[in-house]
Amino acid sequence: MSVWSAILLAALICLGLKAVGYLVPPKVLEAPRPARISDLLTVALLAALVAVQTLGAGQSIVVDARVPALLVAAGLLWLRQSFLVVVVAAAAVAALLRLFGLAT
Repeated sequence: MSVWSAILLAALICLGLKAVGYLVPPKVLEAPRPARISDLLTVALLAALVAVQTLGAGQSIVVDARVPALLVAAGLLWLRQSFLVVVVAAAAVAALLRLFGLAT
């Protein structure tokens, strides 16, 4: 199977799943349990994305300036700082660590 065949198959499967989603009655989706599951699933997927983007480099795990930047961002979010402050502070931490050669 070529790469383009696999991509086309995946696209068709995604389109099919989306079409099936329209067939589910709204009453089922508004029940407390599915609503809670969808909320938790969103958080879990976002956490996984952050972990992969922070620690991943191809097929290996890399600990570099992104890890301390993520810790600073998490701390500032815990302190309920604005998103702009969180992003600027995390970027500054990563930049300074790279500038001084403390992280790659």
